[in-house]
Amino acid sequence: MTILDDAREGMDLSIRPQDDLFGHVNGTWLAESEIPSDRASWGPFVMLADTCEQQVRDIIEDCSAGKVDGVDAKKIGDLFASFMDADRVEQLGAQPIQAALTSVENVHSLLDLAAFLGHFERDGGGGIFGSYIDTDDRDSDRYLVNVTQGGLGLPDESYYREDKFEEIRTKYVDYLEKILTLAERPDARATAETVFALEKRIAEGHWERAETRDVIKTYNLTSYADLKAALPSFDFEVYVRNLGGDAQTLAETVVRQPSFLVHLETVLKEAPIEAWRAFLEVRIVRSAAAYLPDAFVQANFDFYGRTLSGTPELRARWKRGVGLVEGGLGEAVGREYVARHFPPRSKELMDGLVDNLLQAYRQSITALDWMGEETKQKAFEKLDSFRPKIGYPVKWRDYSALEISADDLVANVNAISAFETDRQLAKIGAPVDRDEWFMLPQTVNAYYNPGTNEICFPAGILQKPFFDADADPAENYGGIGAVIGHEIGHGFDDQGAQYDGAGNLNDWWTADDKAAFEKKSQALISQYDDFEPRELPGEHVNGALTVGENIGDLGGLTIAHKAYEISLDGAAVPEREGLTGIQRLFLNWSYVWRTKRRKELASQYLTTDPHSPPEFRANIARNLQEFHDAFGTQPGDGLWLEPEDRVRIW
Repeated sequence: MTILDDAREGMDLSIRPQDDLFGHVNGTWLAESEIPSDRASWGPFVMLADTCEQQVRDIIEDCSAGKVDGVDAKKIGDLFASFMDADRVEQLGAQPIQAALTSVENVHSLLDLAAFLGHFERDGGGGIFGSYIDTDDRDSDRYLVNVTQGGLGLPDESYYREDKFEEIRTKYVDYLEKILTLAERPDARATAETVFALEKRIAEGHWERAETRDVIKTYNLTSYADLKAALPSFDFEVYVRNLGGDAQTLAETVVRQPSFLVHLETVLKEAPIEAWRAFLEVRIVRSAAAYLPDAFVQANFDFYGRTLSGTPELRARWKRGVGLVEGGLGEAVGREYVARHFPPRSKELMDGLVDNLLQAYRQSITALDWMGEETKQKAFEKLDSFRPKIGYPVKWRDYSALEISADDLVANVNAISAFETDRQLAKIGAPVDRDEWFMLPQTVNAYYNPGTNEICFPAGILQKPFFDADADPAENYGGIGAVIGHEIGHGFDDQGAQYDGAGNLNDWWTADDKAAFEKKSQALISQYDDFEPRELPGEHVNGALTVGENIGDLGGLTIAHKAYEISLDGAAVPEREGLTGIQRLFLNWSYVWRTKRRKELASQYLTTDPHSPPEFRANIARNLQEFHDAFGTQPGDGLWLEPEDRVRIW
């Protein structure tokens, strides 16, 4: 059975591919399918994630039963057991967070606030700004702390100001009151309103999401002295010490949104300490809510699941337990997952696919009429230095320092967070580990990391509909081939194109070539600005927010087509069931994006997600001459674009 055999029942043959490729492949399925009650979206992508989740559950249960050897297997079983013991969780009530809530009463100054946040964030809590550790964008041989805007409980700053989110704001305050009441905090309503007002004030200093994509504007190398000068009311020394760092941790940082820190300084000085204590109370309860008795879990889900995503039903406890184990001991699970579910043949075939995709990019760059030879040579150098990672890491994470108890869930969650905090802090001053993976092997996804110039394809995604070792090659190139092309394409999108092959921000473009690239990017932005999602008529895609992913999709599909032709090695394109190989490639590309979303999730993603809605990802094919040739489109067809209006970058 081919991959497309799975897709055929969902096709709507009354819709022509020339008018709507996405609708042609997925129309009947969209009309007839129901999203499972515990999901906010559904489709082959999510179905594959569910399959992987069940496979991981089997591994965890085998660990629990002693069927898998090793210390890590015992930790996996104990962690899962601590989550699944619902009776124990109910018996403890809110007791696991009482010590933290009591300690809030000792916060009498901004110094106390910084000290508290250091301890709290070490254990996984959220603070007044965000931070993460990554390679230095201008010196990829070292790690630095990146300081980002933060402090919000809603998905984005726009939720605090736009009229369309007014109902969500009201429900958010109700939710805060509910969880505070469950935790038996006094004056729960007043506290909730205080926290919302404080978050709203913090949000006023946030950059809009599209603006945060500017890799030059967000790279601000900052000394410790200048960091303290930007936020003098916050004691970074006590904060870092309690976090588990030292003087070297913040010796230099990259501040992503400098004006946010200036704004935060104003908020720190103007808000009374009582407001910050209220802020901390909410953070404590909310961060632990998923691990407390069912009343807390339901209140948390009611807002973040039902209200924000439209999901009617909480996921089964075992599924949430699997998620916890994945977050805490994911690579230990992944090692067993790879042994069971990733045959060596899949890796060998993927190596060939990647080689063909890289060769296709080289051919495409060679033929570009808008890029000069000087820039092309730099592009080739970057392409030659790409590091593909396929299936699983070459070395596995060491969990020996992580202690897990079978009967103390909240302590386990805190231990996992502290373990990861220490792991990240240890990177400062250490050599860059270019073998580290930023996804688990069992993840159904892929990524490109500009700082290490690597593309990563976990074992989880190397299954239908993306990849099948026995599938028609055309379908594999329309699936995982386009995904590979997409991730390579991120190295040449509006962000990635500013990094060189070593992973450093380095302007390797001539002025004329950069101007030509930016003109094409702007054309794609304008094209996507006009699109209205099916679930949200009257609203529009944010072309500036989604341009990087759109460039990735456009390049990925273009290069997958070229790589498929390379794989044929001069042989004729084979026909099957009346379809050419090129047509099957485009059909599977559209099948990959078969997705149905609840309206609430679609609205949230339209505001926050750098990916375009699925139908526009599929129908980006309208920009490819190869698509128009394959299906014989004509002026007047739904996906017809005049040749001069088609955007082709790579």
